[in-house]
Amino acid sequence: MQTLAIALGALILYLIAYHTYGKFLARKIFRLDPEATVPSVELRDDIDYVPTKKSIIFGHHFTSIAGTGPIVGPALAVIWGWVPALLWVLFGSILIGAVHDFGSLVVSMRNRGQTVGDIAGRVLAPRTRILFLSILFMALTIVLAIFGLVIAAVFKMYPAAIAPCLLQIPIALAIGIMIHRRGGNILLSSIIALGIMYLSVYFGDAGILGQINTTLSSWPVLTWVVVLLIYCYVASVLPVWTLLQPRDFINSLQLLSAIGLVVLGLIVAGIWGGAPIEGSRPDLEIIAPAFRMGENAPAGAPSIFPFLFITIACGAISGFHCLVSSGTSSKQLRCESDAQFVGYGSMLTEGFLAVLVILACVAGLGLGIKDAQGGIFSGESAYLSRYESWDGAKGLPAKIGAFVEGAANFLKALGLAPGFAIALMGVFVASFAATTLDTACRLQRYVIQELAATLYKNKPTASPKSGIALSANPLTWLTNRHGATIFAVILAFGVAASPGPKGPGSGGLNLWPLFGATNQLLGGLAFLVILFWMRRRNLPMWFIIIPAVFMLLLPGIAMSIELFKPAGWIAQGKLLLAFIGLATLALEVWMMIEALIAWPKAKGIIEDSLPALPAKTEPQEDGGRSC
Repeated sequence: MQTLAIALGALILYLIAYHTYGKFLARKIFRLDPEATVPSVELRDDIDYVPTKKSIIFGHHFTSIAGTGPIVGPALAVIWGWVPALLWVLFGSILIGAVHDFGSLVVSMRNRGQTVGDIAGRVLAPRTRILFLSILFMALTIVLAIFGLVIAAVFKMYPAAIAPCLLQIPIALAIGIMIHRRGGNILLSSIIALGIMYLSVYFGDAGILGQINTTLSSWPVLTWVVVLLIYCYVASVLPVWTLLQPRDFINSLQLLSAIGLVVLGLIVAGIWGGAPIEGSRPDLEIIAPAFRMGENAPAGAPSIFPFLFITIACGAISGFHCLVSSGTSSKQLRCESDAQFVGYGSMLTEGFLAVLVILACVAGLGLGIKDAQGGIFSGESAYLSRYESWDGAKGLPAKIGAFVEGAANFLKALGLAPGFAIALMGVFVASFAATTLDTACRLQRYVIQELAATLYKNKPTASPKSGIALSANPLTWLTNRHGATIFAVILAFGVAASPGPKGPGSGGLNLWPLFGATNQLLGGLAFLVILFWMRRRNLPMWFIIIPAVFMLLLPGIAMSIELFKPAGWIAQGKLLLAFIGLATLALEVWMMIEALIAWPKAKGIIEDSLPALPAKTEPQEDGGRSC
């Protein structure tokens, strides 16, 4: 019953937080105004700026920010014990992560949907814009290079997930075109699509679907990387209503329904036990130690501070979320009052997912998993089979496998067939990874366009003395969406195709050790931007100062340890990691110095306004705006 009590307690805590702290931030701090003009209406172009119902934006936002982060992070972090992981997820997501996402969304929405990097140049100092965008560019390059490998790995582990994931694309295109051009009920259409996808999972090993799964599961990783990056290009340049919105909405229904099934299975297992093993139902209980530190620390594991926080990442706070908030979601909200539901609510939902991941790994595994010889591990031996040492737990297959098997045990307690339960969780993980991949590509396109526009603007087009025209600016092609997306895709492919530890297609793993600290650093820098935006408006800042300082110091400490410890990147001669790590630390220190210089001058001084928009010749529809 302890496992069940934790799950239900976490759900109640998140509901209370949303209706108290979240509502306080929305009404008293950010003062959301349902009548204010929002970027999706003011700049509507039906490509990136599209007024959209909050339920659809929630689906896009939640599936984009979640990815595999709240799965693989907590699934590894329980190696230090389940109590530290659970506490950081609960309180980190409520007091830090959700505030970060919500604040980024509001600040972007109040600045015509600009990214946090663009806003940094106006509220801090012009130089910080380039610094921030450079860090964003590096982080997104790593995401694009690595997530093809992640999805390919999931497909290799769970081939039955391939066809259901691929079916989402034509179904989403059909729904997007039908809803946009003919009108209709997206919820009804998506529920039908959801039913089709569940059927494809159920019959995934039979007939033509089984043949597709068998054939595609044999593809090399590099082939998957190429196919997925081509898909990313198409998804990034298409209007958001054609593919991004409907696909994410369908995915959100699929993922939320799967979470609902996991919770229901957890309740059944908590009351009546798991699926029968040798005629009896095993009790659901936490099989992992509460703490594994000091003398009891697992072999090879780094210190719990600061690496617990860096490891859990998205389950509590992620800097990547500020890119989604300010890169896509702020351009689609049809009124300010929807921001609490989308920004604060999505992060709490992700936090609850991370709680379920923890419980699946420290309790669900104990209901029984198979060993290599076909025998059954149960109880504490099941946990130790995955978490005896750091090297045994840190690989991607180990982390994903621990969650999938533990969560599938909850589903099997409902009476679902083992194959279907495993396949469903495989689709769950792959779908999260895919939505993060295509959103990251669109975000990288925005970053490249902003960087190119800045450099293009600063390059003279004629000699100041002679007036003779200079050669055309070579960056011009990067300022349009096709050129920027092509550059992003080619760069990601180049990184992925470089020699890696797991062969062609795994080159992104060379840079992956940087991602945790860089991701958390983005969160700290986003807090810095929000903090300055609020200081200039004399808004209360007490609730954000401590999280900002914590998220600026924490990744810097983690990066420094990895660089300078006796067996660190410098000592091991990992020159690429060391160079990028040192450069990242230098950029962080530079931004903090800029912030300290600007801080005394910022109080009560509103930054320069954005340029006036050209007059509209025709009234713009607001997409059925109703707040």
